[in-house]
Amino acid sequence: MALDVDQEILQDFLIEAAEILELLSEELVELENDPENADLLNSIFRGFHTVKGGAGFLALTNLVDACHGAENVFDILRTGQRSVTPELMDVILQSLDTVNDMFAQVQAGEDPAPADPELLEALHRYCSPESADETAVPAEPEPVVEQAAPSVEAQDSGDIDEITEDEFEALLDELHGKPGEPKAETPKSTPPASAPVGSDSDDISDDEFESLLDELHGKGSFSVDSGSKPASESNKSASNSDEITDDEFESLLDELHGKGGSPTEKAAEIPATPAQPSTPEPVQPKAEPAPKKEVAPPTSPKEAPKPAAKAPAPAKDKKANAPAPQAETTVRVDTKRLDEIMNMVGELVLVRNRLVSLGVNLGSDEAMTKAISNLDVVTGDLQGAVMKTRMQPIKKVFGRFPRVVRDLARSLNKEINLELVGEETDLDKNLVEALADPLVHLVRNSVDHGIEMPDDREAAGKPRTGTVRLSASQEGDHILLTIEDDGKGMDPDKLKDIAISKGVLDADAAARMSDTEAYNLIFAPGFSTKTEISDISGRGVGMDVVKTKITQLNGSVEINSELGVGTTLEIKVPLTLAILPTLMVVVGELIFALPLSTVNEIIHLDLTKTNIVDGQQTVIVRDKAIPLFYLEDWLIKSPKAQEERNEGHVVVIQIGVQQVGFVVDSLIGQEEVVIKPLDAMLQGTPGMAGATITSDGGIALIFDVPNLLKHYAKRSNLRFK
Repeated sequence: MALDVDQEILQDFLIEAAEILELLSEELVELENDPENADLLNSIFRGFHTVKGGAGFLALTNLVDACHGAENVFDILRTGQRSVTPELMDVILQSLDTVNDMFAQVQAGEDPAPADPELLEALHRYCSPESADETAVPAEPEPVVEQAAPSVEAQDSGDIDEITEDEFEALLDELHGKPGEPKAETPKSTPPASAPVGSDSDDISDDEFESLLDELHGKGSFSVDSGSKPASESNKSASNSDEITDDEFESLLDELHGKGGSPTEKAAEIPATPAQPSTPEPVQPKAEPAPKKEVAPPTSPKEAPKPAAKAPAPAKDKKANAPAPQAETTVRVDTKRLDEIMNMVGELVLVRNRLVSLGVNLGSDEAMTKAISNLDVVTGDLQGAVMKTRMQPIKKVFGRFPRVVRDLARSLNKEINLELVGEETDLDKNLVEALADPLVHLVRNSVDHGIEMPDDREAAGKPRTGTVRLSASQEGDHILLTIEDDGKGMDPDKLKDIAISKGVLDADAAARMSDTEAYNLIFAPGFSTKTEISDISGRGVGMDVVKTKITQLNGSVEINSELGVGTTLEIKVPLTLAILPTLMVVVGELIFALPLSTVNEIIHLDLTKTNIVDGQQTVIVRDKAIPLFYLEDWLIKSPKAQEERNEGHVVVIQIGVQQVGFVVDSLIGQEEVVIKPLDAMLQGTPGMAGATITSDGGIALIFDVPNLLKHYAKRSNLRFK
C-alpha cells in the first residue's frame, strides 16, 4: 500500500533516519564492548526516540511500536536499573534489524509490516528493572499516568482516568515558566496537598513525560474527558496557555533525557522550591471553582520544583549555536546532479584531448599552444574538484563490519577482535557501494575459515581472541584495501589436492604451480575448502563472485598466506570509475583501449621464436613463459596467418598472478577516456566494457580484459581464473 504522506517531509525523514540507523548499528556493537558508557546509552536512546518521533509524525504506527520498545529498554539501561548482557543485545540488535526492514519498506513507498509479536514481548520483558525490589515499579508509561490520578482523587471526588489536553498545556506552560493564572493557582492548591504530594513525587518523572508524549503524538490518538471540565474552564485554560515552540520542546526533551546529569541537579533544587508557593497564603480564599482543583494538584507539585525558566535557556543557546555553521557549510545535493556534472566534465575532457591533439599539429602558433596548455590544466583541476564531490569515506562500508563480525563470532562460538584502520580514506561513491558486498564476504571468510576456535588457538600458543584487521589507504590514483587475520593460514598443497579432485586442474599443472598461484585457486568457481555446507560457507560460490566483481571495477586481488600464522588479502581498485586511464592500441585498422591498470609492460618481440606449451603458443620473457594471443585473429578476422608475422608489439597484461601477452599492430599511447555504455545492438559483445571518443575524434572500444581472456580460454587449453 502506498504511503499517503507529504513526499517532501517523507524524504527529510528518510535522510535523517538513514543516518541515525547507520550510527545506531555502530553504537550498539560499541556498547557491548563498553556497557557502562553513559554517553553511548543516552545517544542510542535518543536515536531510537528521534526515529520514533519522525515515524509518529508520519503515522507509521508499526515503526513507532518497534522503536518505542527499544527506546524503553534503553530508558531502563541508562538509569542503571538493568545491565547490558549478550542476550539483551541480541534482542536489541534484532529490533534494529526489524526497524531497518520497516525503513526499507517505507523507502519503497510501502506501509511497514508489524513487528514480530515475540520480539515486542521480549522488549517488554527487558523494560522492567533487574532487581526484585525494583520490579514493583511499572516500566510502561500508562501505569505511571495512573499513579498521578490518585493524588487528584484524594483532593476531589472527580473520576479522572487520564490527563486532559488542557491539563497537559497547563503543565507545559508551568514547566517553561509562563506567567499568568497557573502561578496564582499554585498556592491555592498547595496547602491542602503539599504534604502528601511532596512525599510521593517532587518532580515529573521521565516515564510520566514519555507517557504524555505517547498520548499526544506517539500513538496517533488522544482522548479528552470533556465531562470532567466545564466549558468555561476549558476556554479559560486555552486562553492562558501559549503554544510551545519547537526549540522549547527540544530543550525540554534534552532537559529530561539528553543530559545525563540534569535529573540530579533538579533533585538538589527540590527542597528550596516548594517554599516559594507556600508563602502567598492570602491568595487561598480565591480558590472557589471546584474544577480548578482538578487541574492544579497534578501541575503544582510538578511545576514548583521545575526550574523551567532556567533549564531550557542553555539548551536553546546550544541549539542556536551548533546548527548554524553546519547549515552554512553543507548542502544536500541529489547524486543524479553530481552524475550529470561528472558527465559534462567527461565531455569537457574529451574536447580537451581533441584540442591537445590539434595543438600538437599547430606547434608554430605559440599563443594557441599556450591557450590549449592552460585549458589542459584548468580542465584537470575541474575534473579533480568534481571527482572530490563524489567521494565518500570508506567508513560507509567499514561501519557494517563490527556487527557482521560480532554476529558471526557468537554463532561460531569464537572470540574475535576487529580492527579498522584508515576509515577516512575517500573513494568514489559508486565504488563504495560496489565494494560493500565483496568486502563483507571476504571478512566473513576470514572469520569462518581463518580464525581458529579459542581452545585450538590456545593449544597452538596463540591468544584465545583472534584478530581481523581491515585497513584502507590511498596509493596514487588507486585505493589499497587489506584484510588480515592471525588465523591458521592456508596450506598450498591441500589447495592443489582439492583443485585436482574437483577437476579444476590436472596433476602436472598443479606440480608446476607456485604457492601464490595455489592460493588463488580459492577464486575458482565451485572451489571450497569446507567439507560441510553451512549457512555461512561451503558452497564454493562466494570467492568466485568476489573476484568477478572486483575485476569488473578494474581492480585486482592478491593473496599471501603462511600456514599457522595467518592470511592477507589485498584489493586494489581505482579511485573513480568515471574517467579511465588507458593504453590506445591499433589492431588491424581499428583503435582499441586497454585499461592501464591491467598493463604490466610493453615489449617488441621476434614472434618467430615462440614455443608451444600445453598446446598454447608462448614466448619466454625473463625465463618465464607468457601465453600469446593475436587480437587481430579474433577481432578483425584477418586472413593473414600467424606465421607471416615475424615481429610485433606485445602488451603484457597482469591479471592477479597470471600474465598473458596481447599481440597488437602498433601503439598510440596513454590517454584518459570517458567510458560510454555500448548501444543496445552491441551490448553483450564478448570482452568489451564500453566505448569512448578518441583525441582525433574517432571511436574506440574499451576492452574488458577478464572477459576477453575467458573468451580465449574457451578456445584454447589455457584456463583463466
